[in-house]
Amino acid sequence: MSGLAAVKRGYTDGTRRLASRWIAGLARTRVTPNALTAAGISLCAASAVLVWFGDHNQWLIYWSAAIVFVVGSVLDILDGALARQGGKATPFGAFLDSISDRVSEGFVLTATALVFSRHGNEVALAFAIAAMAGSFLVSYARAKAELLGLKGDVGLGSRAERVVVITAGLIFAPWGGLQWAIYLLAVTAWFTVGQRVLSVRRQLRSP
Repeated sequence: MSGLAAVKRGYTDGTRRLASRWIAGLARTRVTPNALTAAGISLCAASAVLVWFGDHNQWLIYWSAAIVFVVGSVLDILDGALARQGGKATPFGAFLDSISDRVSEGFVLTATALVFSRHGNEVALAFAIAAMAGSFLVSYARAKAELLGLKGDVGLGSRAERVVVITAGLIFAPWGGLQWAIYLLAVTAWFTVGQRVLSVRRQLRSP
């Protein structure tokens, strides 16, 4: 867990450094946060398409899918920073940003599940479906907790960790590592759901 936490800090800190370098310039342009969100979703969709064709040239296609997925995920973070710094925040933008992460992950996990189905790997297919459901519930649990005025971002498998695990799975896919990444993703996602349920229960019981 400490290793994943360190990876999360590195991913988050690196993204924040990238944001601080580029957001100030973007804020002076006509680029909108919604445009960044749309670009992020589009890149993650493109990554999913690459995953589907991964069997044709595993080294090239899976590694390209990993790069495209990371760039799309980073854009999904930069949109919020641009909205805050550029004074371009809108209610619709906030709504769109809240669902864009789920859509982006859903594209890649769906493509991964289809690849497992094509290979006849029913165990990995089941875990891919469980990982998708778990990742959605992680975000839903946070939203419901914050709606109650409680802290909802506790737990191990938040957005940053999921991006890292999926990316690692794509990188190691030529060696059969994708299914193991999905196993880890499913377990950590559901573990995080449990953590957030228990956290909300403790907060509601505390004075």
